[in-house]
Amino acid sequence: MSTDEGVRVQLRGHEAELSAGPHATARTPGRVRVRAVYPGSFDPFTPGHLDVVNRARGLFDEVVVLVAVNSGKHPGAGEEERAAAVRAVLPVEWTSVTVAAWRGLTSTYCRDHEVGVIVRGVRNTTDLWTECQLAAMNQSLGVPTVFLPAQPELAAVSSTAVRTLGRLPSSARP
Repeated sequence: MSTDEGVRVQLRGHEAELSAGPHATARTPGRVRVRAVYPGSFDPFTPGHLDVVNRARGLFDEVVVLVAVNSGKHPGAGEEERAAAVRAVLPVEWTSVTVAAWRGLTSTYCRDHEVGVIVRGVRNTTDLWTECQLAAMNQSLGVPTVFLPAQPELAAVSSTAVRTLGRLPSSARP
């Protein structure tokens, strides 16, 4: 059943109305656009990070790479400088990807900027354990998380390894 404002749907016995919202296009009437945020310290931004952004932009209408401050990390540059470095490596044709610097909770950014989902990359089971804890917290704050596993050839690449070696590990070089 449809209404003037949106579409009424029935899912598992619950009825809900989906509004087309301000981002729906004439090409996709009634379609709800989904914005995602990919937060991280990105010190530096690695090929693994670039791969996650590329795959996320295939899943979501817009992806914001959120260069964040993590009190547990001590990056070599400020968030604005790291954001500029990320912008410099993103292909110009990726027009659905933007970069923002942020000090604060990712969930607050999502609420303030109408972002519906957090994207996180995971390289291994240690990452997954940590990310599941963060995802549970963010879910309790109203923002779900989607995990994208690392491509096998990029799983060994971490920002820490790149900083320590001063270059990509040989296994991750093209």
